[in-house]
Formats: sequence, C-alpha cells, structure tokens
Amino acid sequence: MQPASSGPPCRAAHSRKDLIGDKGPGVRARLETFDLCSISWGVFPRHLLPLVALALLAAPPALAACTDPAGPEVVWRRCLLDGRDLSGANLAGAVLRDTSLQRARLVGANLTGADAFNARFVSSDLTDVDMSGATLREVDFTRAVLRNAKLAGADLRRARLFRADLTGADLTGANLEGADLSHTVLAGVRWTDGQRVCAAGSVGACQ
Repeated sequence: MQPASSGPPCRAAHSRKDLIGDKGPGVRARLETFDLCSISWGVFPRHLLPLVALALLAAPPALAACTDPAGPEVVWRRCLLDGRDLSGANLAGAVLRDTSLQRARLVGANLTGADAFNARFVSSDLTDVDMSGATLREVDFTRAVLRNAKLAGADLRRARLFRADLTGADLTGANLEGADLSHTVLAGVRWTDGQRVCAAGSVGACQ
C-alpha cells in the first residue's frame, strides 16, 4: 500500500487562484500553465511554494496586448513591432517600455507623454514625430530619422542617438544627461535651453 501524500490534494484549474488571490485576468492566464497536480509533493519543498507564486507574478505580461490596435495609452510592453507603419498614429501616453520598433515608420505620430523606456527605434523614420514630455531613457535611436521631431521636455537620459538625424528637431527642456550623440546630425536643432539653434554642419555637438 502506498503511503498517503503529505501534500495538498489536487484541485481543479479554476481554484488555482487561491494560491495568490485574484490578481486579474493576466495573472490568471499565466496560472493556467501552472498545475498543482503536476507537482511531486514527495520531493517538492512545500516552503518554496510562495516563491513559485511570486515568480508567476513577476513573469512578463501576456503578449496578447501586443495585438491591440494603436491608440492613446495603448500598452505595448515588451512587444516586437519591427517594420510596423504607424505614421500619423495617436499614441499619446502609450506604454512602449522594452518594445522593439526597429525599421518602423512613425512619420507624424503623436507620442506625447509616452513611456518608451529602453525601447528600440533603430533605423526607424520618426520624421515630424511629437515626443514632447515622453520618457525616452535608454532608448536606442541608432541611425533613426528624427527630422523636425518635437522632443521638448523629453527625458533622453542615456539614450543612444548614434548617427541619428535630428535636423530641425526641438529639444527645448529635454534632458540629455549621458546621451550618446556620436555622429548625430544636429543642424538647425533648437537646443535644450530653448534659445540656441545649432548651426548647419553641427554633428555630435551643437555648434
């Protein structure tokens, strides 16, 4: 006769939320892959069960949001959107943290107040984009086209603007602390003080 299991009895999938409470549909969706009945309670340390629940909570959000249509305050976090054409899109207040938009077209798009921390716009066309007040810390704009872009008040700390083209852009009040401006085209840029306009031929520094 096999000894009785010392662990809790197996329960149906719908009761798994008892582990961590009802934290919303995103969490419950991730819990669908977690089956209490799959645990061998003879070898699994019961005191580690809370850590399993915490790991589930810390997991990346479901990718379903990446298919949501463009719109104000859309949440596209950790999404792969390379090559997308979002020209003229209203993405004001959007969450684009850790999202890849390499080789994308965002001509004339509205990203005012957007949170794009650590996003990637490598080789993207952002001509006439409005990123006023946006969080652009550690964003990669390598070889991106930002002609006439509105970047007033944007947080560009530690952003990578290597070989980016900012011709005619407005950087009034922007924070460029630690930003990489190596070979960045700055001709006609209104500088962070809101007064100085960079001379034609300015590359890597505002002349």
